[in-house]
Amino acid sequence: MPRNKKGKRGTNRGSLRQELLQLQLSTKAPLPYKGTGGRNGVKGESGASDDEQASEVLSHYSSASESASVLEEGAGGEPVDEQTAQEETEDKLKQCLDNLMDKSAKTRLMALESLKQGFSSRILYDFLLERRLTLSDCLERSLRKGGAEEQVAAATMCALLCVQLSTGVDGEEVFRILRPVLSSTLSDDCANVAARQSCATALGVCCYVAAPDNAEDLLKSLSHLESVFTASYPSCEGVLPAHKPGMSALYCAALQAWALLLTLCPASHLSSSLDIHLPKLQACLECNDVHYRIAVGETIALLFQLAREIDQDFQYDDCDMLCECLKGLATDGNKHRAKNDRRKQRSIFREVLQYIENEDFNEEKICFGVEGIYIDSWVRRRTYDAFKEVLESGVRYHLQYNQLLRDIFELGPPLILDASVRANRISRFEKHLYNSAAFKARTKLRNKVRDKRADVM
Repeated sequence: MPRNKKGKRGTNRGSLRQELLQLQLSTKAPLPYKGTGGRNGVKGESGASDDEQASEVLSHYSSASESASVLEEGAGGEPVDEQTAQEETEDKLKQCLDNLMDKSAKTRLMALESLKQGFSSRILYDFLLERRLTLSDCLERSLRKGGAEEQVAAATMCALLCVQLSTGVDGEEVFRILRPVLSSTLSDDCANVAARQSCATALGVCCYVAAPDNAEDLLKSLSHLESVFTASYPSCEGVLPAHKPGMSALYCAALQAWALLLTLCPASHLSSSLDIHLPKLQACLECNDVHYRIAVGETIALLFQLAREIDQDFQYDDCDMLCECLKGLATDGNKHRAKNDRRKQRSIFREVLQYIENEDFNEEKICFGVEGIYIDSWVRRRTYDAFKEVLESGVRYHLQYNQLLRDIFELGPPLILDASVRANRISRFEKHLYNSAAFKARTKLRNKVRDKRADVM
């Protein structure tokens, strides 16, 4: 095709895209996807033009921070019957529960993935109240007899189930069923490493949620997690062991889950843990894996915070050597490490060093809806990161409506927004346009600053 025709076609596409944007703004309704063959990956058979793909992108709904408003407005801005939507969701969940007992491993895995999405984006306490034991048995069976992918998904589902049931008799009952299989899979050296990693995270979150006041379950869970990450400790000669591929991620998950549970322990257990683990963790700062080094540094800062809450005059005997090691990691510039890894490592260890020397912490605010929480300590950051890892994009929805998380972060009962507040909220599409304009403005400003011809004051 000649160039002039190709350029004309591009102009028509641009004008058509502008018309679509204007139509979208006027109706505030997402345009339907009209493609017939563009999802199969075959370039020559694609039935979706650029304009139809742009329309699909514009009508895409993100559930990361606005999951709560899905029930409030339909495709055309009209109210949706909440009861009808709830019934449809429960019907789908019932089908997924039935599929968990299917003979096909692929069907069971798809059911687990669907349940994960549903559990992370909704509050389903009433639905689960009569089905918690059935679901617990299915998850236990998947952890014992399923493949690696099924075990990973089932372990995550265990944590989500405990988060849904919250603290109480129901949550404790489920945790008593699931704790033995989570612990045995975690401690099994022959099990898949990714499955063991998922079990470590799930064991920490489940125990934190369902058995915070049960000293026996708490100490057993801590013991199982310790038996995993202490394998990374140096030998009697001070030599760090060589890790197999994937083991560093397992040690990282076990250490972070252990640190989460340590925030529930009494002062007597904390004192003994400090004496045993702090010198060993300091030695682990020299390990080769950057992610494990970061997890170790954050755990050391958390241990210092817990120790100072017990004793304001807490002094670590080898604090000078620890600070020297942290300074080296905070200014590490080794070229054999990836640039992003070096940047993340320097950022984290600057914060760790700053807290150990001056007890300063860089406060962070997490916004959701019209509310927000402040991450102002290492304990609070570890707690938030643990729930974020399990709930993923649904963490903000649960912070708004899950009473368990609201109690943990001291948010009080869920807010009930009146009609005037909801009416003032902008639509998703308007927010998308605003973010696009802000991104374009930032890009122009950065390009102007980065231009070598710009005047430097």
